[in-house]
Amino acid sequence: MSAFASVTARRLAAAALAAGALVSVVTLPASAADHRPERPKVQISAVQYDSPGRDDRSNRSLNREWVEITNTGRRAVNLDGWTLHDEDGHKFTFDHYRLDGRSTVRVHTGIGRDTDSDLYQDRRHYVWDNRSDTATLRNDHGRRIDSESWGHHRNGGHR
Repeated sequence: MSAFASVTARRLAAAALAAGALVSVVTLPASAADHRPERPKVQISAVQYDSPGRDDRSNRSLNREWVEITNTGRRAVNLDGWTLHDEDGHKFTFDHYRLDGRSTVRVHTGIGRDTDSDLYQDRRHYVWDNRSDTATLRNDHGRRIDSESWGHHRNGGHR
């Protein structure tokens, strides 16, 4: 092998190594992103704003009016201080409640005994308007996390 061929072979090898190093550096952020902890996603997953049957203000009827909050992430989320409110200013504040990963809690309007899957606002009057309203979930810093609207507010009437 000539000296010229030897120098060319070394240059080609160095270029290949440099290209390989560059590719590994460029792909590093993508692979590192795969190992970041997942951010939990909490959302309003369903609203039963018109309790089935007659609206007779019985506790049973009030508790058939509810909002479901779902944590779609794997990690639990501390909802202490989070709020759920309607357009008229009725507000429910979560107090020392932790929502497990991939689970749902139903927040009822009426009076009841809180469990892991059911919370009660302990109200004697309906909260959610049957014709149109917006349920808004805010975190403990007041930041809007999610909202669900129905009626004439359905397509963008969120606060």
